Amino acid sequence: MLKHILFTLLLISPAAMAMQLDRIVAVVDDEIILESELAEMEANVRQQLRQRGSSLPSPDMLRRQVLERLVMQKIQLQHADRIGIRVGEDGLNAALRQIADNNQMTLREFRDALEADGFSFAEFRESIREEMLIARLRKSEVEDRVIVSEREVDNFLATVARQEGNPETSYLVQHILISLPDAAEPEQVQAAQARLDQVLALLNDGADFAEVAAGYSDGQTALEGGSLGWRTEAEIPSLFVDHVTNMRVGQISEPIRAGSGFHLIRLEDQKSEETFLVRQTRASHILIQSNELLTDEDASARLEQLRNRIINGEDFAELARANSDDTGSAIDGGSLGWASPGVMVPEFEEVMDSLAPGELSHVFQSRFGWHLIKVHERREQNMADEYRRNQARETLRQRKIEEEMESWMRALRDEAYVEYRNL
Repeated sequence: MLKHILFTLLLISPAAMAMQLDRIVAVVDDEIILESELAEMEANVRQQLRQRGSSLPSPDMLRRQVLERLVMQKIQLQHADRIGIRVGEDGLNAALRQIADNNQMTLREFRDALEADGFSFAEFRESIREEMLIARLRKSEVEDRVIVSEREVDNFLATVARQEGNPETSYLVQHILISLPDAAEPEQVQAAQARLDQVLALLNDGADFAEVAAGYSDGQTALEGGSLGWRTEAEIPSLFVDHVTNMRVGQISEPIRAGSGFHLIRLEDQKSEETFLVRQTRASHILIQSNELLTDEDASARLEQLRNRIINGEDFAELARANSDDTGSAIDGGSLGWASPGVMVPEFEEVMDSLAPGELSHVFQSRFGWHLIKVHERREQNMADEYRRNQARETLRQRKIEEEMESWMRALRDEAYVEYRNL
């Protein structure tokens, strides 16, 4: 049985679904969405909700939410194609190998396991390509354009400083959005208000907020019950922060009107915690990258030879200087210095964190190539100033990304031609 993987588009085997004659349920610009696509994703989402123990919206509501997700997926893929974003075979194959490695399998074993469970590897491969395309599109169109100034960081830290000495409070927030297009016409506002009134009536009658969010919200986390996860005050979208920090646990806000539409938020829980000590690792590595003349298999084998030489007593630093393709660290014998959590890419950090001081890793692959790591020592470091500043910068960046992403997706949706059929 396969472990849970990051990409969950194929939780339900298409072969296991008895499909009726296909029909078109939506037209998105020059592409169509078929009944079979909608039914497959509905089954996947239903399975995910059950696995999380979440309540299911009504079939009609679930169908509407899933169809909108499919529409947005098509719109983003079309936009990626128009502006020339591509996922090459090498990058796709590396992602598939990483997924297989996360499941402690070779790629061949992973493929066989998928097919044994009734999945099409070709369809799975294409779904990963689409995930990567959308991720690259969002990075190019939104994430890379977000800038956080040093003044913004200073202001953030000044706000935090006023709470110095007290544990920082985190809030577990749920969210419902009834969206409006930019420059909405009066009849569009009226229709949104009617939907909002329907949502409020359900909540006032005691309906579960997560279930209502899954059925009615236009927000990106609708099918997760509208959950925004645990947020500190600085991480809460600026539109909501004054409401959240003055709410009681279990309380639902009054409707919040903004350019994007009508918002409702619920404070599900809150807690206090202090987090300033950082566990750092001092490590070195050797990187071998594949290229036109060196295959992945050759790169891996070359590192295995170096690993055996180190085990037999040769100096790691000397071998790193002579062999590593990471020119920045090779000159220092492969030294990466002291690394705090989140500095390295996840696949590298996961292996590094699993090693004891003095231990040598196995040969493994990341998005940058093939690695061999040696951990030298660890420490608990009070990096309050540097850590807080980096955390502040990332917190502000993520807040801006969330706000810009919502606006960007709404603009894409407004510009696209979408026609629903046979619903």
